[in-house]
Amino acid sequence: MEVKVYNTSGKASTKTAVLNDEIFAITPNDHAIYLDVKRILADQRQGTHDSRERSDLSGSTRKLFRQKGTGGARRGDVKSPLLHGGARAFGPHPRDYSFKVNKKVKVLARKSALSYKVTDDAIIVIEMIEMEQPKTKNFIEILKNFDEIEKKSLFVLDDSNNNVYLSSRNLKKVKVVTASKLNTYDILNAQVVFISEASLTKLDSIFLGEE
Repeated sequence: MEVKVYNTSGKASTKTAVLNDEIFAITPNDHAIYLDVKRILADQRQGTHDSRERSDLSGSTRKLFRQKGTGGARRGDVKSPLLHGGARAFGPHPRDYSFKVNKKVKVLARKSALSYKVTDDAIIVIEMIEMEQPKTKNFIEILKNFDEIEKKSLFVLDDSNNNVYLSSRNLKKVKVVTASKLNTYDILNAQVVFISEASLTKLDSIFLGEE
């Protein structure tokens, strides 16, 4: 699939780029996307929640009143979950929410997500972003040139670029990643995906098993 390559001014250059059909034009697999997004979100959970059960509380185990005849609940000692300040029944405890997904499934999920973006006409191939120094104002100008200032944007670079990263860091709707760090959730979460021309070769290597 041949597409135009745009410069940072928002205008099409004389060059074109080829989006590999094995990556950008497959039949999307929704279940693979579901599994990979679930994995990514699970990895972000800290799992530090905790609650106190009866054994974690200090207090008398004496039965507060007789079993029958009071008209009240038979709630036992002061540690009862029925009482304010008592224990919690079946409460959460620290745990690891992460789980593994097969490498082939993760690759399929990312290719499916990119194929969806191509279908939605939400992928823009751009030339390399050059920044002499970190400046958020200059990065905002790039977004304005493409009239995408209000949309969630994902920028995929071939290699880490500290000036570009620092320039975009304060923008809530913008995320900059390298091709090797690209994941399914970031692709789907973005309304428009900017892919640098140089990173297309990198994506071919990652997704087609050459790396």
